[in-house]
Amino acid sequence: MDKFLLQQQVLERLAEDLLQTEQAARVAHETATHEENIAENKYDTLGLEAAYLATGQARRAEAIRQAMANWRQFRPRPYDASKGIQLGALVCLIDSEDKQQQFFLGPDGGSMKLLVGAQLVQVISSEAPLGRAMLGKCEGDEVSIQVAPVGQQFEVLWVH
Repeated sequence: MDKFLLQQQVLERLAEDLLQTEQAARVAHETATHEENIAENKYDTLGLEAAYLATGQARRAEAIRQAMANWRQFRPRPYDASKGIQLGALVCLIDSEDKQQQFFLGPDGGSMKLLVGAQLVQVISSEAPLGRAMLGKCEGDEVSIQVAPVGQQFEVLWVH
């Protein structure tokens, strides 16, 4: 599986998210500033609520722009067994029920699932609990995370 193609898919998805978020921010801003939404009394809060929504959407758009910048600068390297799993690794984990999952460890802001051919690949950051637990591990190593009261165990099946 080509890591460059995965990176391009992440950037395409982020661009789509940015477009939707910017459109939502515009609609919320127009609603907040429309003359029909001027408050007539203290209970008339539609304009105020729309202004809060527009501000939140603008912040989300900026976060997406930052994630896109991080992903554009990102250069996945080939797996080096002497260093173990690092940022840019494509990892296959297997759980106790023999269920396999593939992960692409990337920069912040790209948490998503991608369909590559018939394979589902979960993109996670090294800041995510599972991403943090995988760092430095090698093929055959065990990866453990605690999710709420339940612990989960995986084995690293392969790394690219």
